[in-house]
Amino acid sequence: MHRRGFLVAGLATALSGSRALAQMKMDGMSGMDSMPGMDSGHAGHDMGAMAQAPAALPEGEALRELPLLANEAGRSGLFRARLTAEAATARFVEGQDTPILTYNGTSPGPLIAAYEGDRVEITFANRIEGEQSTVHWHGMPVPADQDGNPMDPVAAGADRVYAFELPGGSAGSYWYHPHPHGRTSEQVYRGLAGAFVVKAKADPIPAAYGDTALMFTDLRLAADGSMPDNTMTDLMNGRVGDHVLVNGQKNPKLAVALGAKRRLRLYNATNARFLRLAFANAAMTVIGSDGGLLEAPVAIDEILLSPAERVELVVAFDKPGAATLTTLDYDRGWMGPGRPSDAGLTLLTVDVANTPAEAMPPVPERLRPIAPLGQPAVSRRLVFTETMAMNPTGMEMGFLINGKAFDMARVDIVARAGETELWEIVNQADMDHPFHLHGTQFQVIEHERDGKVSKPPYLAWKDTVNVARGETVRLVTRQERPGARMYHCHILEHEQLGMMGIVDVQA
Repeated sequence: MHRRGFLVAGLATALSGSRALAQMKMDGMSGMDSMPGMDSGHAGHDMGAMAQAPAALPEGEALRELPLLANEAGRSGLFRARLTAEAATARFVEGQDTPILTYNGTSPGPLIAAYEGDRVEITFANRIEGEQSTVHWHGMPVPADQDGNPMDPVAAGADRVYAFELPGGSAGSYWYHPHPHGRTSEQVYRGLAGAFVVKAKADPIPAAYGDTALMFTDLRLAADGSMPDNTMTDLMNGRVGDHVLVNGQKNPKLAVALGAKRRLRLYNATNARFLRLAFANAAMTVIGSDGGLLEAPVAIDEILLSPAERVELVVAFDKPGAATLTTLDYDRGWMGPGRPSDAGLTLLTVDVANTPAEAMPPVPERLRPIAPLGQPAVSRRLVFTETMAMNPTGMEMGFLINGKAFDMARVDIVARAGETELWEIVNQADMDHPFHLHGTQFQVIEHERDGKVSKPPYLAWKDTVNVARGETVRLVTRQERPGARMYHCHILEHEQLGMMGIVDVQA
């Protein structure tokens, strides 16, 4: 039988928290209709007849800016605050309260804004009943013991202080989210994610453009307003919800004057949704990626954001009427039923007035220098695979790197601080896997697929890069700080099912 057909016909849902594999029972099954967790579809999925249509969410409300986390330090050069993760309720649908998780009572969490050179001291309070958590500062140059990795959990009811310096040159669009062993996926889709913007003291982008964060999350609701648990399809492919939200809203509206330019920071904070984006009736220019500004602006018609990636844009609204940020189709590979139909979603509507804006300065031709990392001293090869195996109790499926599932007690790579390395990420799996490396930014130097080698369109600092199925991505990286760091697929269900490793950086 074809492998995907075997998956669809033979898998039942169960997830073992103590093992990095999905245990797939096949006892007493007569096909897909009998599979737990696969008996109902959700909107935007090619499921045929669906047991439950998705709830209708209100659209067209004014875009909410992410609330700012208040700096309690009272002096320049220090950012001090408190961040509390706890249960709350939200009302996505009239008359229904949805249990969620929040940071400081909001989801997405408050936007943290600090400057290069600042010291950051954030007290994290874990008030999630019965669950460990952490705060991972995704992409940020923080010491290993402040990274919020799975080996350093914060117990339920406990507090801990994360403290680190923001070095010069670190301005960029970062974010924060939980990273506890075995619970990352659930805590993120239940609401825990927030933006962290590190600002440059001398920013070349005109202040007249503003600076707006757009955080994309997705949401799945049951008939009673609750968030359903992950299904077998979610475990195989990563959880994709029924609704894409922007700053917690469905297709919000933004009003601008004719000829206005806006600086937008886009964050893909979903568990597993790939967002191929285009702006109708507006012109997009890329000015930055995960780790900050590019060397020079680049005009684009569309952009793909895999889970955890970010991009900074300047969008010019030169035509009156509605300018819409929409999704285009992207085939990232899918196992079993429920492939998302993601094309044609409207994520944001910008109402462009007939009244002209005040004259705005052009985007600078040069943004900042980016020095290539240079010749690597070490080469490494990471191979992504999916695996299935029979055992006496049923079928197991795993997501592996170099043939191994994650083991928190095992060091997979030993690296040396300050040494440049070439990493070759080879995807031999059936779907795309976005690769994320903790502790540093890297530079992608080439992609290879079907024997064709291509260079990236621009030099950029990245901490997450999509590796398409059948593709090899080569990147150069250098860790500057010693300690244990994670690398993993940022489809959070795949990370949780084994596609993660540890690099021990030694001084």
